Amino acid sequence: MESYGSVTGTSVPLGAQEWPARTVPVAGIDLLVREVPGAAKELPPALFVHGLGGSSLNWTALGLLLNDTVRGIAPDLPGFGRTPPLAGIGGIRQQADLLGQLMDAEFDQPVHLFGNSMGGAAAVALAASRPEQIASLTLISPALPHPRASAVAVWFAALATPRLGKVVLDRSKRMPFDKRLEVGLSMVFGDPRALPPEVLRVYEDELRRRDDQPWGSQATLDGARSILLSYLAPPRRSLWADAARIDCPVQLIYGGKDRLVDARIRTKAQRAFPNARLLYLPQSGHVAQMEHPELVEKAFRQLIA
Repeated sequence: MESYGSVTGTSVPLGAQEWPARTVPVAGIDLLVREVPGAAKELPPALFVHGLGGSSLNWTALGLLLNDTVRGIAPDLPGFGRTPPLAGIGGIRQQADLLGQLMDAEFDQPVHLFGNSMGGAAAVALAASRPEQIASLTLISPALPHPRASAVAVWFAALATPRLGKVVLDRSKRMPFDKRLEVGLSMVFGDPRALPPEVLRVYEDELRRRDDQPWGSQATLDGARSILLSYLAPPRRSLWADAARIDCPVQLIYGGKDRLVDARIRTKAQRAFPNARLLYLPQSGHVAQMEHPELVEKAFRQLIA
């Protein structure tokens, strides 16, 4: 098990306080896992799962706000962040199986599970397959099948198409870095101008890191295909069917300025889960835990109160 350093301190802004990291052998790969600093060992466990193109750093601020309530860990899924790819783990259900193995290795009691975007879809599949191990489920803009076609749906379809997906990504990478950064910020965040400087810096650093990783493009293509395939699954095997089987308390969080997940699906999502609460943030984009971590923190505390 390999350990990595961190940057923490009360004078450092929440979004810049990088959690300590270590590697955990899971399914034949060394999975990088970050651990919320300052959390007591007797606290209940939490697992934070990032979305497509994201990493464990997407949870930095929220985890620190909750370190008096849970002892959380956040992995870099294979092909993202600092974890290398693993053959056969590109699909949402394969990711859920991997996360289940991580829970077995790390925890001996039910887990508070958090998921964003693609990670939200994997969290739904995981919660449905292991209900006895999930204490609560917090989903931030989860990538659940959406009946409405959108520009983003067309983009995912393009990425998921053999050969065409690689062409789309190659053209994107030929754009000047500053332009790609601007486009990425506008897609992910509701109002990039309102973000703290440290959050912008972390996003830019991660984008530069992905540029240097030989597997980054393929991991993005595999993730996009897994999301599209989940949309095309027959009703009895869909994520909506999984949602109907989840009995634990569920907190749904959607952003009114989300350009990747249409927030209009929020009422269907709330009906799909037997025990769900809904928080709608009109000014938030796709990653409310980064844009409005205090509001997400408050919602979680109310969920488990």
